[in-house]
Parts: sequence; structure tokens; C-alpha cells
Amino acid sequence: MKILALDSSGLVAGVALVEDDILVAEYSTNYKKTHSQTLLPMLDALGKMVELDLHSIDVIAVAAGPGSFTGLRIGSATAKGLGLALGIPLAAIPTVDALAMNLYGSDKLICPIMDARRSQVYTGLYTFEKENGSYVLCEKLAQCALTVQQLAEKINAGGREVIFLGDGVSVYRKLLEETIRTPYSFAPANGNCQRAASVAVLGAAYAKAGRLVTAADFVPQYLRAPQAERERLGATEDEKERMKAGICVR
Repeated sequence: MKILALDSSGLVAGVALVEDDILVAEYSTNYKKTHSQTLLPMLDALGKMVELDLHSIDVIAVAAGPGSFTGLRIGSATAKGLGLALGIPLAAIPTVDALAMNLYGSDKLICPIMDARRSQVYTGLYTFEKENGSYVLCEKLAQCALTVQQLAEKINAGGREVIFLGDGVSVYRKLLEETIRTPYSFAPANGNCQRAASVAVLGAAYAKAGRLVTAADFVPQYLRAPQAERERLGATEDEKERMKAGICVR
């Protein structure tokens, strides 16, 4: 099975091609350019390098969110456009799950954090458990938006050693060091950021499990609406206070 993966959900833009458990190519960049400037040129460069025939792709795996609203829309539009043109399904991969996949096989609690602004992070808690000779990503806390203090409370209550990764580390590292009471560490540069290859690996698992969607039906997972949209819909005062507190309102 040949899987093309796209990730423009955070600061890093990436594309990858995986075929039958082999990473054929991956192109990532973390630079001060918008994903509208980078994603398609990266895909074109990767395709030319490996002489990719787009019609040979079986599944398009895309980081479906949460993340940057603009970045998610760019990635979603690219994936949907390719899926519709090629007539192939999409695997909608939760961004935080894909980040956790970077640390495959770790025996620690894995905590990806993405800067969600407004004193919040997009996060989740994961472990790897061995099954039939390989490791399976297990969700202990589904991806959501929390304040760092709320996240620290959950980690401290579990008492398990944790590894942090994601673009939120550089923003909230000092606060994490002040609030986390269990043993902790921070992933190095090679595992800290979004990787399209991780999106592709989960995309293969989704395909095997039949968890695919049509390009027409795919929608990104924002987790929370933009501020302007919440105000337009007239959120109640209670909802606004809960949003400020970092409690997911869906």
C-alpha cells in the first residue's frame, strides 16, 4: 500500500511517502514561511525526486487537527483536492496522536503539547503497549485543549514519568518545570516536531482498520472554534468563562 501524508497543522510543514512499511521520502521544513508557500512546492519536489505517479497512491493521510486554523485549512484543501482528483480515500489523523507516534516504543508517558494561544495547549496523554511483536499507541487522554496547569494536575495525579514534545515546549517549558512533580524529560529535536512520516504510519493503521473517509466527507478537527466564530454564534457567558479556563467546549 502506498500512502502519501501531509501535515501543515503546526509550525512544521511536511510531506512523506510510505510504501509497504518503507519510508520512501520525507520533506519537512520549519521556517518563517506560510504553508501556502511551502506545502505544494514540497510535494512537487518530493514527487519529482522519487518519480511519483500520483495515480499509484492508495491513501492520502492528513493531519486533521487540532492546530493552526490556517494551516489546517491549507492541508485539508490540498488533501481534499488530491483525493477528489485521484478518486482515493483519506485517513484523517489526529495531530496530537501523530506527534506521540514520533516516540514509538517509549516506556514513558508521552505528552505532546502544541501552543494553542490564549494560555492553552492542544495536548493528550499516550503510552505504547506491546502486541504481537510490535507497539500499539494507546490513548490515555484524548486530544483536547487545556491550560498547562490543568495538564500538570493530570500528569501529577498519575505519577508516571513523562516525555514532552511539540512546539508548545519552547513556549511553556519554564511553566512545565515549575508545575510537574513527576520525573520528566523533553524530546530532542529529531522527535520534537510534527513529522509527516508519523502521519503516514498512522494512516496505514487507519487503512488496515477501515477507518477511511471520502475526500468529500473529510473535515478538519479544530477542537474549538475561532474567537470570531464563537462570538458570532453567541456563546453563553458560562461557555466563555469555561473557554478562558481551558475547558473544552464542543
